[in-house]
Amino acid sequence: MATLSPQTTRGQHHPHTLSTLDFQGASSAAAANAMRTELNRLISLIKDEKERAHFQTEMGNFFMLFNRWLSERSKGTKINWDKVKSLPEDQIVPYDSIPKVTSSSHLNKLAVLKLNGGLGTTMGCVGPKSAIEVRDGMTFLDLSVRQIEYLNKAKNVNVPFILMNSFNTDDETKRIVQKYATHNIEILTFNQSRYPRVNKDSLLPTPRHPHGNIADWYPPGHGDLFDSLNNSGLLDQLIEDGKEYLFVSNVDNLGATVDESILNHMVESGAEFLMEVTDKTRADIKGGTLIDYEGSIRLLEIAQVPSEHVEDFKSIKKFKIFNTNNLWVNLKAIKRVVEDKELSLEVIVNNKTTESGEKVIQLETAVGAGIKHFHNGHGVNVPRSRFLPVKSTSDLFLVTSDLYALNHGELSLNPKRMFNTVPLVKLGDHFKKVNNFLARFNNPPHILELDHLTVSGDVTFGSDVVLKGTVIIVANAGSHIDIPSGSILESKVVSGNLHILDH
Repeated sequence: MATLSPQTTRGQHHPHTLSTLDFQGASSAAAANAMRTELNRLISLIKDEKERAHFQTEMGNFFMLFNRWLSERSKGTKINWDKVKSLPEDQIVPYDSIPKVTSSSHLNKLAVLKLNGGLGTTMGCVGPKSAIEVRDGMTFLDLSVRQIEYLNKAKNVNVPFILMNSFNTDDETKRIVQKYATHNIEILTFNQSRYPRVNKDSLLPTPRHPHGNIADWYPPGHGDLFDSLNNSGLLDQLIEDGKEYLFVSNVDNLGATVDESILNHMVESGAEFLMEVTDKTRADIKGGTLIDYEGSIRLLEIAQVPSEHVEDFKSIKKFKIFNTNNLWVNLKAIKRVVEDKELSLEVIVNNKTTESGEKVIQLETAVGAGIKHFHNGHGVNVPRSRFLPVKSTSDLFLVTSDLYALNHGELSLNPKRMFNTVPLVKLGDHFKKVNNFLARFNNPPHILELDHLTVSGDVTFGSDVVLKGTVIIVANAGSHIDIPSGSILESKVVSGNLHILDH
């Protein structure tokens, strides 16, 4: 039976594997050997030959990631802050400087991929986040499908729509997409890898069996896209079908639509990797940014920043842009870097505590970190409208309102809004879960002239409420505020006894 071994790992010529570690310390050597033994034991428990081969590939990729982490840990390899520099101006291209096209001849060479591995648990929902209704009874998935279907029809092309699922979302997503069977769209799905959580003390995998407790496993971040796309066979299929470019984005970013001008720029510039970035605001201080590090372009995430420099990282003056995770990548280039074992994405350590109280670590990577491995990779500074994520019910409040118009699945800022900026909205814990949020509004308030809204406590809204300027509504513990239908609140503070004051 095939197993993981130092020899087979060495044959892959991957950076920081056991062959290049030279076992910087006895503890790292012991941890690597113990991990390999445990992974081989897990592999041996799978009887089906095809399933075992797939599982072994996944565990081999995990083993390399684990060894890179051990190597970095034993060497104390941390980012040298003195070497972190701002990118030269020519590596961040302003969107306005890109020639605008209404139709690109390269559209038929494009495929669109949504990262669909996340659950809706943070918003109080069960199942894939992409199945949450966000606008006019339509889910994230519905809106994306409508966009691509309209694009295919309007441009007479065949842009396939791909979903990278995780083991958490795959079954339910496959059931959901059946409803699009009669639509003018080709939907393809594949699974990202399933990696074992690692006990923080023993540095051994927590699962005792490949088919055991699902909580012992995790999807290893979207940096896994490159290997998983290749391992699934889908990468070869896309290339064989004449596709050359892949547009990747988070499924919950409603601003991530196909932009033919960016596609054209990618082709004309010969770039194998484009990252859409946008200007940082105070709400984005934790977002990853592009930097120059030892003469090459790199994605820097807050998790990689030494604790003493976190405030520097958050500075809007020093780091003016952040990664939207809208990425354009050359498919043949992905094939090259995967086959040549060039990928060495920075390891992100995610510390977790299980329900039983066990401290575990998850080793993850970010897809944007791949930019350093692709020729002529650079950033494009896009308008904020291309970054419209829905991470909370405060975001949901905005996208369900009259602030946005919906056209062919695409949201755009209502032209009646006087400012291009989006209001700052903070909804309290009573609104945190989607069902609670929906129950507190008869219909979405009108917010075309709203600048800032804070709502705290037990508050409900009647129909056709208008909010303008800065509105703060606070119901103290034990109090309830019901904003009557037809109310117009302009720069007001509403307290527990519904006493309205000028603000």
